[in-house]
Amino acid sequence: MMTFGAGAPAPQIDVEGCEQISCDVLIVGCGVAGLYAALNLPQDLSIEMLCKEDVASCDSMLAQGGICVQRDDEDYDPWFEDTLRAGHYENRRESVDIMIRESRALIDDLISLGVEFDRTPAGELDYTREGAHSRPRILHRADLTGAEITTKLRAAVEQRSNIAIHEYTTMRDLLVDDGVCKGVLATDGANETLMFHARDVLLATGGVGGLYPRSTNFRSLTGDGCRICREAGVELENMDYVQIHPTSLYTAKPDRSFLISESCRGEGAILLDAGGERFTDELQPRDVVTNAIYQQMARDHTQHVWLSFENVPHDVIVNHFSNIYRHCLEEGYDITREPIPVVPAQHYLMGGIHVDSESRTTMPHLYAAGETSCNGVHGKNRLASNSLLESMVFARRAALDIASSQAATKKGN
Repeated sequence: MMTFGAGAPAPQIDVEGCEQISCDVLIVGCGVAGLYAALNLPQDLSIEMLCKEDVASCDSMLAQGGICVQRDDEDYDPWFEDTLRAGHYENRRESVDIMIRESRALIDDLISLGVEFDRTPAGELDYTREGAHSRPRILHRADLTGAEITTKLRAAVEQRSNIAIHEYTTMRDLLVDDGVCKGVLATDGANETLMFHARDVLLATGGVGGLYPRSTNFRSLTGDGCRICREAGVELENMDYVQIHPTSLYTAKPDRSFLISESCRGEGAILLDAGGERFTDELQPRDVVTNAIYQQMARDHTQHVWLSFENVPHDVIVNHFSNIYRHCLEEGYDITREPIPVVPAQHYLMGGIHVDSESRTTMPHLYAAGETSCNGVHGKNRLASNSLLESMVFARRAALDIASSQAATKKGN
């Protein structure tokens, strides 16, 4: 008998006579994880995608710094160690290995889909370094890497006739039959109830930043996937592992905090106290730098510290960090001439819905990928620029597992 994951729908949701939509695969979320999964599913499968807001309002669009890739065979061990050291050695080693080994093929695929990364004057891919990385291995598109990747993936999805996107549609519950996920209950922008029936469901609903007063995330990211899974008895993991990014632009405004990319510090920006003195090594792991900032704020009795670009070349500021440069100008700061006030802000959830190496949750036919999932790559603290890569590597693995399972079922029939 079909039931709801939480046992019953919320009382304000009317399921009687609601619209019924059937498909092969339902994907909840339209960030890089959801989009890349859709592109890696066979085109003979019908795919429905749900987006809580408009498709542009996903956190993938906000990623500034870049995406990691294994540069050569010699880079495997250093990258593996960098990831474990940042994660306090609580990482799932099998998942870290998968992410690194599949990184080059994924980057090649993104380039084939039209993603443009910055290149050197000689035409080679340009690699940069961020905090806690022992060497440059990060590809980027100025300081709008997430937007570059997300928009190109979305354009590719929009070319697929087998994929339909429902904007302003919010997941409310899981449909469950004898312990097996069978779909999702949702409401659209007009608050009409929709019941999506699918053989397989992939949750790519993002993080929890909307629950925090100061966060770099969109306010709509309120941990829906994790909450609904918990209510349905699906296993969660390390929900207290929440990363605070060291540098968001300080403001008294209540809206989303504007991220000042870690790559700024990778290119030479330094942190200063109230007296204009440098007080920490800016390239340590994020949690270490965050703690140093909080301690300095306490000593100085201030609500922020300062980030100076005095050691960053002018052309790097106006070209590589063009978006940050423009935004700071709009806020009244010229980073080519003066430091800016920065403060830590909630940034990323390392825990989430427990999944295996194929992104399968503990409920049959329910998968999770991206920030809402926990495959163990990040451990207790995420290494900079691992998230875009991790999201897409494991979204692709989910898609391939779904495709294999559905093909086997059709063959058996």
